[in-house]
Amino acid sequence: MAHGNAVVVIGLGRFGRALALELVGEDTEVLGIDRDAELVQSLSGSLTHVVRADSTKEEILRQLAVHEFDRAVVAIGTDLEASILTASLLVSFGIQDVWAKAVSEAHGRILTQLGVHHVVYPEHDMGQRVAHLVRGRMLDYIEFEDDFAMVKTTPPTDIIGERLADSAVRSRYGVTVVAIKRPGEGFTYATPETVVGSEDTLIVAGRTQKTERFSDLR
Repeated sequence: MAHGNAVVVIGLGRFGRALALELVGEDTEVLGIDRDAELVQSLSGSLTHVVRADSTKEEILRQLAVHEFDRAVVAIGTDLEASILTASLLVSFGIQDVWAKAVSEAHGRILTQLGVHHVVYPEHDMGQRVAHLVRGRMLDYIEFEDDFAMVKTTPPTDIIGERLADSAVRSRYGVTVVAIKRPGEGFTYATPETVVGSEDTLIVAGRTQKTERFSDLR
């Protein structure tokens, strides 16, 4: 199963399990690996293949053909030694796209130094995202690198009933309305001719602080 549309997920705790199941739901074949027999048993039949194995042993990973995969995720969080050893082996295999979960900045730095292509901080990133949602009127929030964000929010009063071209959202607030959703309809791309209604939902993009300020407008 080590082909372009297959991913190996090592570590099937809460993060790894959710990731693996989401990938399977999107028609991606997944080889799941964990040392915990109960976790492996609980996912039997849910993933393409799931195996109980020690991912810190090179010979075992090779027996499972992990070295033939193009994409791999190290979702081990609690055992830092196992996380680092596993990531090191995946990098040494020459896997093109290695992702790894980090539980601290120090852990992340080590993973990066090993050559891991993508280091993620699930708890930290989710904490930041929820904080943004809690403090304002945002309905959803995604922050990218380089101080750029996209926000799902309701429109402020002063642009309701106006075309976007007339409301001058970009020049006044420094953000761009990317998409709009009418009640009972799906999202569509916004244009200068789009008239914003009071019940509409907007997707707004721009610098992080400016999108936050825009979502706080009443």
